[in-house]
Amino acid sequence: MTFQEVIDSIESLSEEDQDLLFELIQKRRVEARRSEIAASAKEALQAVETDTAHRGNFEATKAYLLSDDDE
Repeated sequence: MTFQEVIDSIESLSEEDQDLLFELIQKRRVEARRSEIAASAKEALQAVETDTAHRGNFEATKAYLLSDDDE
């Protein structure tokens, strides 16, 4: 199914069904983002626990992030 076919199918729904679909998609996107944030937090905690987390003030962190991997 092409993207345009999906749009056409959605447009053929009643306004109520379109609203429900929009709400469902929005909720699923929020949940997906929450899962991403939780995974990042878990990774950060593991880095702190294993002492592999980068530490420093803003300038040091900025320099670290902007540095080339080869350095």
